[in-house]
Order: sequence, then structure tokens, then C-alpha cells
Amino acid sequence: MYKYKAGFVGFGEVNTPIEVVKQKCEEARKLLNENGIELVGADAITDDEKGEDAARAINALKKEEFDFLIVCITGWIPSHTVIRVISEFKEKPMLLWGLGGKTSGGRLATTAAQAGTTALRKPMEDMGFNFKYVYDFPDSPSNIAEIMDFVKAATAVAKLKRGKVGMMGYRDMRLYGTLYDGVSLRGKIGTEVEFFEMLEIVQRMENIKKEDIDAVVNKVKAEWAFEKEAKAETLELGAKVYLALKSKIEECGYDCISLIDVDGMKKLLKFPPSMVFMLMANEMGKCTIPENDTMGAVTQLVTKYATGQISAYFEFYEFMPDRLLVGVPDYVPMEVIDGPLKVCPTSFGLLSEGILNVSKVKTGKVTLARLGYKGDKYVMHMITGEAVTPRSWEEVGWTPPAPQLPSLEIIPDTSVKDFAQKVMGQHYILTYGDNTGVLTDICNLLGIEII
Repeated sequence: MYKYKAGFVGFGEVNTPIEVVKQKCEEARKLLNENGIELVGADAITDDEKGEDAARAINALKKEEFDFLIVCITGWIPSHTVIRVISEFKEKPMLLWGLGGKTSGGRLATTAAQAGTTALRKPMEDMGFNFKYVYDFPDSPSNIAEIMDFVKAATAVAKLKRGKVGMMGYRDMRLYGTLYDGVSLRGKIGTEVEFFEMLEIVQRMENIKKEDIDAVVNKVKAEWAFEKEAKAETLELGAKVYLALKSKIEECGYDCISLIDVDGMKKLLKFPPSMVFMLMANEMGKCTIPENDTMGAVTQLVTKYATGQISAYFEFYEFMPDRLLVGVPDYVPMEVIDGPLKVCPTSFGLLSEGILNVSKVKTGKVTLARLGYKGDKYVMHMITGEAVTPRSWEEVGWTPPAPQLPSLEIIPDTSVKDFAQKVMGQHYILTYGDNTGVLTDICNLLGIEII
């Protein structure tokens, strides 16, 4: 039942009735458990003169690994006791949470939790703790939505530090906006990017068994809706490339994958990789983005870990007075498709035949985001908006009749002018819903400026 793992320590002053402290801690634990959080640690920690409770909390928290620490303040507590405990875990993101009082018999009964939290907030900030401060109101439910934003954000930060992006090739089309700085990325965000050569995949393709290729081709034919018949050699090549990449991904544990698209797959292998991307996304659940877009890939991991969604990439085709036309000239993951997965064997310009995804995309409230950097300073540009069904349109260059690409018109909650003056690349990552709360918490924990 648990999706998240946290350290938990509940504090209460030694002169507060211990039964009250225990009851408040129990209620807090129950709420967190009900929301999928497994807790490690101890509660009813007081400022006893010998510091035995603080030692007990530290020992309990060190017994198991956890991604973040919940510092639950049930009432007034001298700050030194809290700092004594949490200093042992300073590398962890923390939630400073003050509980509220309750009215009984027409009179508010308070243990002065916000005296405890306000005595802690500034010292924790000055000491360099990485934390979020939340507090409850008397006689009101805890703000679990705000707490869960932090929980998801802190878990995402932990996953990012373990995350790996697989990058076949480098700097497709000699683009600038897809580049990255490996040292600052590893230091600030924590994600590792590993490069491998397309030659390695070509060599792996030579060892793919025919029966494995046939299995993928048959699955594609059975589950995808083809608008016209594809060449057998196109499907077989796509299956072979996918299986070679799949073995590499599984061997190296990549969480996201990008390929050299125009200058590699299309130019050298004569094969547009849209079919390969669809298989990696749909069959393996991996984040995927073309053109060696490293910052786009890392943005995908940020948003996937924050929301649990596949985090599809889209690029911009037109800016209009009140909306953005976004689409993709290759594929979208099944997760964002409204209806069946529709494909059309076709080609663009002088390129050979590829399996183009022409599916309808889901509409609704969306968040667009992209991570960027300048030196070792990282920024996140994000907006929300309403995604609606796009008008009839086409990209010039496709073999007639030109297909309707997977696309949306997004009516942003900010002005198009404001968005355009901050835009950081042709690829933005789309998730459904307003996810700015959890993304803001991630940025705060990682020191990323929001623009």
C-alpha cells in the first residue's frame, strides 16, 4: 500500500501531558499512512534533561533508509532538542509540520505547536536545512494536499539522484538548446547521463533472433491501427532496433532514453525512429525524447517522478494571440492518446518510410515545463493551461495527403507574449493537471529558480 518512505519524528515539550503528545503523533501517523507513506522513526520525543528521547529518535531513524524526514511538532518544544535530532540527517529534505489545536466545550485547547515551529523556522533556514514549512489551523483537517506536494517532491528528488538518462549519439543537428553541462547537472540535480554509440546498437541488432522480431511485429500489427499497410521490412527493422535498444536499456538501467534522430537514425540507418520510441514508451514505460535533448530528458524525469505520468514531449508549431499550437512530427506515448493508437506509414521530404503516429491526443488541464541552465544556475519554466482539440492543420513536407500530426491547442493561463519571452527550447514536457505545486517544491528543494 505504501508508495513513499519517510523518517518521522514527533516532538512535544516535557511538561505537556505525554498522553496528549502521543495522541497527536498517532493521529499524524495515521493520516500519513492513509496517504501511502511508510514511516520510520519515533514519536513522543521530549526535551528531557538527559537527552534520552533525542537519542532514542536518532537510533530509530538510523535503523532504515528513507527519502525525507517529517518533523512533526505537536506543541511547544525547545528548539535545541529538535536540532539535536534532525542535524544527524541534514542531507535529507525535511517537512516542518506544526499541528493545530482543538476546541472543546466552547474553548480552544492548544499545545502551542506554532510557538515551536516559529522558533525553529528561521534557525533551520540559517543553518542550511532543506525544508518546507506547513502548519495546521485549529479544528481543521491537516492540509494534506500541501503535505503530499512535498512528499512527492522529496521522493522525486531522491529518485533524480539515482536516475540515469541513456543518450545514443550527441548533439543531433548541432543544436545548442539540447546541450548540457555534465558536472553541474550531476551536482545540482543528481541525474547521470550516459552516452553510447549508435554502432553499439547496430552491433546488437546482428544478434537479435528472428522469432523475437516476429513477436514484436505481430504485436504491433495486432494492437496498432494502421491507416494503410506498412512495408514488412519497415516493421522488421523497427522491431530489430527496438530490441537492440531494449537490451541496452535493461543492461544499464536507464530511466529515460534519447536518440540521435536526424543525423543518426534517419541519415545513417535510413530509418525514422518513431516506431522505436513508441515501443520503448508503451512496452517499457520509459520516458523518451528525440534529438539528444538532454535537458528535455531530465525535465521528463522531474515531471514523471513528481506526477507518475509518462511525461510526453511536444514542440511548438505556431504562436497565436491566445494559444499555442503544439504537436510532434513522430510519436506520442499511448498514455496521452485519446482512443486507439493510430499510425500511418509515410515519409517526410527525402526521408525513407517511417511509422508516423497520427493519434488523437487527450485534452484538459495541462502543465508545460522545461528545465534550463546557465553555468551552474538552473531554472524551471512552467505554465498551466487548457488543452483543446486543435483545428485542422498540416506540416508542409509530408507525402500527400499530409497527415494530421498528434497535437493540441493550449490556451495558457498566462499571456502568450509572456510565455514566448521566457521560452527555453523547442521541446516542452506536458503532464495533465495543474502540477505546479509539486514542481515548485522540487525546485525549492534543488535550488532551481522558477521563471
